Amino acid sequence: MTRYIIPVAIFCVLVIFFIRGLSLNPSYVPSPLIGKEMPIYELPDLYNLETTVKSSDMLGSIFLLNVWATWCIECRYEHPFLVELSKTTNIPLYGLNWKDNHTDALQWLETLGDPYVSSAYDITGEVAIDWGVYAAPETFLISAEGVVLYKHIAALTPEIWTTEFVPRILNECQNEFCL
Repeated sequence: MTRYIIPVAIFCVLVIFFIRGLSLNPSYVPSPLIGKEMPIYELPDLYNLETTVKSSDMLGSIFLLNVWATWCIECRYEHPFLVELSKTTNIPLYGLNWKDNHTDALQWLETLGDPYVSSAYDITGEVAIDWGVYAAPETFLISAEGVVLYKHIAALTPEIWTTEFVPRILNECQNEFCL
């Protein structure tokens, strides 16, 4: 009798885990950076490889960091919204160009518009690894003090902006003028 109870108990536990797994969002990947200081970096500026973009240059106001590349299909999809966002909000948007061809990246911004205050050129991908980037595009919301408030994996859309980013921004700055 006990030889049947153990397999049935194991089966019941597996069913519980399976049912729980079905209720999870498969696109949600938690970031260990949430609530922590952003990774510090210094990379060449995409427009001028002789100058650098430093993470410390971004501090002082709440901002977004968008990881992008020309080889990324979703990046192309989200790009028009990023251009619109850069024109309609007070939130600075910084770019992290990830493992990309330099000429292609410059041509992309010239053709499609440049929504970024500046873009760092991460040719090796080491900085992206420090940020825990899984795939482009990814967008981080960072506090004025450099604390990672939120991470979104996939294309940023108006719906995601409104439901995920705006409430966090308003909570962080306590007024609508920061938007």
